[in-house]
Parts: sequence; structure tokens; C-alpha cells
Amino acid sequence: MYNMIDPAQTALFIVIIVLTVLLVVLGIQVFFILRELRKTINKVNKVLDYTESITESVSKPIASLSTLAMGLKTGATIAKIFQGDKKHKKDE
Repeated sequence: MYNMIDPAQTALFIVIIVLTVLLVVLGIQVFFILRELRKTINKVNKVLDYTESITESVSKPIASLSTLAMGLKTGATIAKIFQGDKKHKKDE
């Protein structure tokens, strides 16, 4: 009349409880890991944005210097052309 619980049923019940607890703990740990990963990705994104602004602030003056150098080179070429024309007029 009494339903005796078989030892195999007891062992199975204990294993199910232990696995359930372990899976819950594992789920919580995965949640914390993903949250930390999100924070890290946000920090890396900020660093990359900062690096981009630094790169832009450095590249603009260099581009201006390059433009200035090209202008000076063009001016020097034009000056040589005019000097050559003056020499040819003096020789004639």
C-alpha cells in the first residue's frame, strides 16, 4: 500500500535538481559575461572614435602643408619660366 521510492528514482531526482541548479548558475554567469563584453565593446568603440579624431586632426595640417609645398613648387616653376624668357630676351 505504501509507495516506496526506489533508490534509482531518488538518485535521478537528486541528479535532476543538481543539474538544474548548475544550469541556472551557468546562465547567470553567461549573462554577466555578456554584459561585461558589451561594456568592453563600448569602450573599444570610444577609443576608436578618439583615434579617428586624432588621425583627422593630424592629417588636416599635413594635407595643408602638402598643398603649400605644391603651390611653392608651382610658383618656382613659373618663376623659372619667366627667368628663362628674360634671359632669352637679353641674349637677343
